[in-house]
Amino acid sequence: MTTFTKLSYERPDLDALNSRLSDYSAELQQASTLEEANELIRQINKERNDFETQSQLVAIRHSVDTRDSFYEEEQAFFDDALPVYEKEIQAYYRVLTNHELRTELEAEWGSQLFSLAERALETFEESLIPKLQEENRLATAYQKVMSAAQIEFDGKTLNLSQFGPYLQSPDRDVRKAASVARYTYLSDNGDELDRIYGELVRVRTEIAHALGFPSFVELGYARMQRVGYDESMVDNFRKQVRDVIVPLASALKEKQAKRIGVDHLYYYDESFVFPDGNATPQGDESFIIEGGNKMYRELSNETDEFFQYMQERGALDLTAKPGKSGGGYCTYLPSEGLPFIFSNFNGTAGDIDVLTHEVGHAFQVYESRHLTTPEYAFPTYEACEIHSMSMEFFCWPWMELFFGDQVDKYKFNHLAGSMTFLPYGVLVDEFQHVVYRNPDMTAAERRQAWRDLEKVYLPHRDYEANDYLESGAWWHQQGHIFQSPFYYIDYTLAQVCAFQFWVRMHEDREAAWSDYLTLCQAGGSRSFLELVELAGLKSPFADGVLKETIDQIEDYLLKHPLAN
Repeated sequence: MTTFTKLSYERPDLDALNSRLSDYSAELQQASTLEEANELIRQINKERNDFETQSQLVAIRHSVDTRDSFYEEEQAFFDDALPVYEKEIQAYYRVLTNHELRTELEAEWGSQLFSLAERALETFEESLIPKLQEENRLATAYQKVMSAAQIEFDGKTLNLSQFGPYLQSPDRDVRKAASVARYTYLSDNGDELDRIYGELVRVRTEIAHALGFPSFVELGYARMQRVGYDESMVDNFRKQVRDVIVPLASALKEKQAKRIGVDHLYYYDESFVFPDGNATPQGDESFIIEGGNKMYRELSNETDEFFQYMQERGALDLTAKPGKSGGGYCTYLPSEGLPFIFSNFNGTAGDIDVLTHEVGHAFQVYESRHLTTPEYAFPTYEACEIHSMSMEFFCWPWMELFFGDQVDKYKFNHLAGSMTFLPYGVLVDEFQHVVYRNPDMTAAERRQAWRDLEKVYLPHRDYEANDYLESGAWWHQQGHIFQSPFYYIDYTLAQVCAFQFWVRMHEDREAAWSDYLTLCQAGGSRSFLELVELAGLKSPFADGVLKETIDQIEDYLLKHPLAN
């Protein structure tokens, strides 16, 4: 069994690959029997999985150390190669969706493949490859700015991720000083971040217009492969969050201010939740992995097998270090059947959230690895996030392993944080709708649009004397806005589904876990709303579901002994 560090990488011969894919598509178009067509689809899937495995190897190794010149160069290769490769995938999709055996092929491969293919065909034209390459390069430039931070603080040189413990310090002066240091770096790079985003808005709008879309909003939805719901349904969901969640979130923030003993909650106070300090893991990475082994062994046979496999193959890179890209993610190397988890442990409770959240993603793709169709490895993003957010809650019974006598503080803050996240999540979504509906906005106008929306969704937020944040620049640190446009409402939709699992696991944990496992094993073979139904959940779009879902959670949060 080859470990991740020993997996070999060789730059793909793009011309040879595209030639093979083109030949397969041509043969598929002429295929007159189901057996022949199925075999050609299997060959195409294998070629794609091999190429995407190499692409993900580069993306992972580049993010683990953005200073590595070899993988920086290889990432630049894939930034340019992926749109060229996409041309052949689009050709395959055209053959697939128009095939005379489509009915029989849908029965064999599932209708979701064809729905996704039709959605993808809306998003690409060969003439746009230079603009797609430009978009990729700009997204990589953003990552470089954010990972290059070398900030002197407390006698150390820190990247952005390593500030976490200071932002949660019981000492308010430390919290403020850490926030100022962190945001000074972002402010110093603010004009460059505005420039990169302005260029991204421009090129994405040009691509959308070239494809016949009125704006990038419609193209963004198509790229996100949204099937079964539209912009009006998302808008109605955001309205429900404004009406139902914003007042609750504001009440929780008021209680937080009183609890930590401050007259007024400033932006640098928001991560500090309890007067004697937030719950923190009682050990380092090895301690957390040891607890994770016990937790996943006891949770289920399936999670035990999966977590051992991840460790045996070295598919975890967890602790923050110089040169490492920020954030956390899970990706998948399909030819290896190997999920990979990347994060930036920094000694806060977020380390455990990663252990459960990203493991939720990885567990899903491991359970559905029998689905060799590339489109089915992961479902669409809003369904993906159900696995991660629900796993966080399924792991609650084992939190004492990590937090000891601070476990109640962790659970309260985890649930409260999940609730107060919803307004922020829909703010990120609405901001992008505003920007892409008005692509000629100046950088200052985009910042003002963000600040105006903050006052609607986060009315408690006060930046005190921080001119950079008061100008409306908080979003500069939200990588999704730059690198994965419109990927954010997905978290909020999934959070509502995860809240339903939280309620159900308190009523019948075994039944809830069984439905969760079924959901994971289905991978991406169905649409979001079909997967929601498969898991026995209610659509978060339906009127009244949000209010109904949070009733028990609201009661838990407002009446909890730690709330006041």
